[in-house]
Amino acid sequence: MSEIKLEEAEQRVPKPKWLRVKLPTGKEFQKVRGLVDEHKLHTICQSGNCPNMGECWGAGTATFMILGNVCTRSCGFCAVSTGRPEQVDISEPYNVAQSIKLMEVKHAVITSVDRDDLADGGSEVWAATIRAVRKHSPGTTLETLIPDFAGKWENLQRVIDVAPEIVSHNLETVRRLTKQVRIQAKYDRSLEVLKRLKDAGMKTKSGVMLGLGETEDEVFETMEDLRSVGVDILTLGQYLQPTKNHLPVAEFVTPEQFKKYEIQGLEMGFKFVSSGPLVRSSYHAEKHLF
Repeated sequence: MSEIKLEEAEQRVPKPKWLRVKLPTGKEFQKVRGLVDEHKLHTICQSGNCPNMGECWGAGTATFMILGNVCTRSCGFCAVSTGRPEQVDISEPYNVAQSIKLMEVKHAVITSVDRDDLADGGSEVWAATIRAVRKHSPGTTLETLIPDFAGKWENLQRVIDVAPEIVSHNLETVRRLTKQVRIQAKYDRSLEVLKRLKDAGMKTKSGVMLGLGETEDEVFETMEDLRSVGVDILTLGQYLQPTKNHLPVAEFVTPEQFKKYEIQGLEMGFKFVSSGPLVRSSYHAEKHLF
């Protein structure tokens, strides 16, 4: 498939049985859910209707988004609103840290929208948030799922300087589809982000969505590119179309094919590979703290 056509969205293929999930249950999940409701806390797990929320909350992992909920980019796969973001909330680092403390999160994943409107790309808020979590919840480990900061490396350095346990930056798709899937991003710039993180001694991670029209060979090539810059952890999951205005699903990749990619990834030298239809970037992120 050489290109993705939006009009195909009207002809969506029914989801296969392996994409069905059970409703979240368990004492730990119910405890976290109660705290979230009581204190009106915000997590991406809940607002994004993540299919793995029960598993992750049950394991003491939750994902938070900083720098608002309006992105300056318009990626074809993402349901986050695009437009002119509001001013940065200077109290956000403290509020996120308090949420993590109240929820007794053992391992927190923090992500953000792209803030190309800011000279620092939001990196000062990133650093302040990490410092705040360390101060108010010192027992919590951190994964930061960061943007590319438009290739402004002094902004990336601010994240490196506060040294989260894991730094993740998603490549999202194969090289050929990047211009359609990540309109304002660049494949090689993302690889450069990951290389600079690894060169600085960070434990690095990246994620790729499948089912957008990529070939098996292109997936293997992408995995090789990620290994060439030293990426430690890889996640591979099924792309699901958020709305009819987003890129359509070209294929529902089978669990067997995901398993094949997992085996190949481990043979390539990734230290950890999460590969499956329901896998998302932060899926069982606590397991990546090897």
